[in-house]
Amino acid sequence: MKIMLHKNKVKNITKNEKNLGFVPTMGAIHAGHISLIKKSNKECDKTIVSIFVNKPQFNKRSDFLKYPKKIKNDISVIKRENVDILFIPKTKEIYPDKKNKIIKISKFKNKLCGKFRPGHFNAVVDVVERFTNIINPHKIYLGNKDMQQLKLIESFFAKKYPKIKIIGCETIRDKKGLALSSRNFLLSKKQKLIGSKIYRILTNNKKKIMNKKIKILDVKKNILKMGATKIEYLECLNINKMTKPYLKKKIYKIFISYYLGKTRLIDNI
Repeated sequence: MKIMLHKNKVKNITKNEKNLGFVPTMGAIHAGHISLIKKSNKECDKTIVSIFVNKPQFNKRSDFLKYPKKIKNDISVIKRENVDILFIPKTKEIYPDKKNKIIKISKFKNKLCGKFRPGHFNAVVDVVERFTNIINPHKIYLGNKDMQQLKLIESFFAKKYPKIKIIGCETIRDKKGLALSSRNFLLSKKQKLIGSKIYRILTNNKKKIMNKKIKILDVKKNILKMGATKIEYLECLNINKMTKPYLKKKIYKIFISYYLGKTRLIDNI
C-alpha cells in the first residue's frame, strides 16, 4: 500500500487507471468502512481510500475538535485490506484557496439533517467533488447509513459526472443492531445498549409507522424513556421521492437523528 500526502502525486498515479474505486472516509475506521473497501476491491482493479476530517461540514467547532482521530490504527487496519493507495492530505491540499465552492445540489438538502445542520450537505458534496477531481475514480463507495448524503451525492454526480458510478453499500451493524459509525467510539457501553434498543423499537414498529397505526409522537416518547437525550427528527419517507428524477416504485425508510449524551447519531431502517 502506498501512503500519499500530496494531490499532485495522486493525480499522476491515478490518471491512467481504467477501473479505480474510491472510498472517502474521515478516519476512525470501523467494519462499515472495511465493507466498502472490500466491495471496491472486488469490483475494481485498484482501490484508493482517503482519510480527511472535513472541517467545513461541521456546524460546531467543538464537534470537529472531538471527532475521533485514530490515524495510526487506521493505517494499520487499511493496510490489511490490500488497498493500493491511502491518501491522507492536509487541508491546504484540498482547499488551496481556503474557501468552499458555491455548488447547486438538490433541495432535499434542507430536509432531515439539513434542518439542523445548515450548509452541511453543500460542504460534503463539495469535498467529495474536490477529491474526485484529484483522484479521477470510476466508482465511489458510500454507506447506506448516511442515506440523505448518499442520495444528494448520487443526484449531483448523475448531472455533473454521469460516467462516475456512486455505489451505495449495506449498513453494517453490531451484533445488537446499532449501526456502526465513527461516532460510536464516543459512546459508553450503556449508551451503545440504548442505541441498539432504539434500533429494535424502530424495526419492530416500522410497518405500524408506515401504515399510521402508531403515532410517531408515541414512538418518540418511548425512545426518550429508553435514555435518548434528544430526538431531532423521526420521519417515514419514500426514498424514491427524495431527489429527481423521481422513481415510481415506493420504498419507505424510517429516518432518525437522536442524541445519546452529547453524541449525535443517525440511522435509517
